[in-house]
Amino acid sequence: MAKLIVSDLKDLKGKKVLIRVDFNVPIKDGVIGDDNRMVAALPTINYVLEQGGKAILFSHLGRIKTEEDKKSLSLRPVAEHLAELLNKPVTFVPATRGAQLEEAIAKMEDGDVLVVENTRFEDLDGKKESKNDPELGKYWASLGDVYINDAFGTAHRAHASNVGIASNMQQAAAGFLLEKEIKFLGEAVDNPAHPFVAILGGAKVSDKIGVITHLLDKADKIIVGGGMTYTFYAAKGIKIGNSLVETDKIELAKELLEKAGDKLVLPVDNVCAKEFSNDVPNKVFEGDIADGYMALDIGPKSVALFKETLADAKTVVWNGPMGVFEMSNYAKGTLEIGEFLGTLSDATTIVGGGDSTAAVKKLGVSDKLTHISTGGGASLEYLEGKELPGIAAVSDK
Repeated sequence: MAKLIVSDLKDLKGKKVLIRVDFNVPIKDGVIGDDNRMVAALPTINYVLEQGGKAILFSHLGRIKTEEDKKSLSLRPVAEHLAELLNKPVTFVPATRGAQLEEAIAKMEDGDVLVVENTRFEDLDGKKESKNDPELGKYWASLGDVYINDAFGTAHRAHASNVGIASNMQQAAAGFLLEKEIKFLGEAVDNPAHPFVAILGGAKVSDKIGVITHLLDKADKIIVGGGMTYTFYAAKGIKIGNSLVETDKIELAKELLEKAGDKLVLPVDNVCAKEFSNDVPNKVFEGDIADGYMALDIGPKSVALFKETLADAKTVVWNGPMGVFEMSNYAKGTLEIGEFLGTLSDATTIVGGGDSTAAVKKLGVSDKLTHISTGGGASLEYLEGKELPGIAAVSDK
């Protein structure tokens, strides 16, 4: 069923438009480290302003567990940076409810922008935001006339600021960013051009079981890299030395291997070291890994095998690193795969998850890829075929 999109909303002049954005950006000493999520929300905000709407923005930032957390996790620096990005004044209200917020909204003119304080400040008193307190969702909804959800990063969670507000409004639309995520991830999973290859990395099989199971029926090949490789090795009887393994998942890995046949493509060699450190010597083992060694990246033959598997792909979805990406000596596998994806001009290439996204940005190939997802957990759950509450709450056309 097609969802209502922000561009379907034609009569926004004078309307108070509540927009849930994902401004959960890294901030250190009041300085924003990476504003990609903010930049990604600009098309939706600008559309509302061009239509003469009043944009009232909600976002969370980090996790709030103590009063002390509030000092470092205020959205004030985010609002100040947004003013620079929009090149216009942005009102920041250091409150999540009450007279100060209501008065500031009442004073807004058409085309104004207001940022509400971190929605998770409401979590100090019984997790009202994170647990979707019905009274809070209803209150926030009462502040506006229209609701737009543009926060894919939290679409897999039912919070007061997404599901709560949406369920108290006559109409809830998806912003342009959310629309893009639904379009690319949804198409990739439900209607991919073949060959469809998924690349799954990361530490744990347990994090990706749902994705592997769901994609086995849809993908032509599933490339496995990262720490979860060695649970599959153990299931195949390949020696893994001191490599990462989930012993309680070996039986499950055996079942997945049986079900997958030749669809699962595992590394054939690994870069290994005796310690989890960037500063000790490493060596490549093909097949069995010697005792005392742990695998920290895929080896050169695996890189070649994975490139060969990807060469004629028409749809590629990548989630998770091939090795210990944060250590320069073990980032090569991840970076080589990222670089190769940038050369697949005929394919729809979709990247999700923090480390994979960081890799393509580091390589400067972002603009050569079709879509970089803004939500790690949300994109994983989407790939598992789960219904995401934040998307489900958006009105159907």
